[in-house]
Amino acid sequence: MGDVELPDRHGFTLIDMSLKAFHLIFVTLLTGLSFGCAAWAFQTGNPLWGLVAVAAGIFVIVYGIYFLKKLKNVSYL
Repeated sequence: MGDVELPDRHGFTLIDMSLKAFHLIFVTLLTGLSFGCAAWAFQTGNPLWGLVAVAAGIFVIVYGIYFLKKLKNVSYL
């Protein structure tokens, strides 16, 4: 896949990251956020929202595995 480059007004490249690397970072952060929200929901006495957040975290992990298998022949950078 192509690289994402966003030049700023001075011509410097701000971001030079592959789609695969971006997805790895995004999935990692979103998984942590989901399980963090689940822990917070359980601690504040909202088990329904805790279960929703756990389900979302599991879904994100499954999506990450699917995406990595789909792009297994593409380099990270």
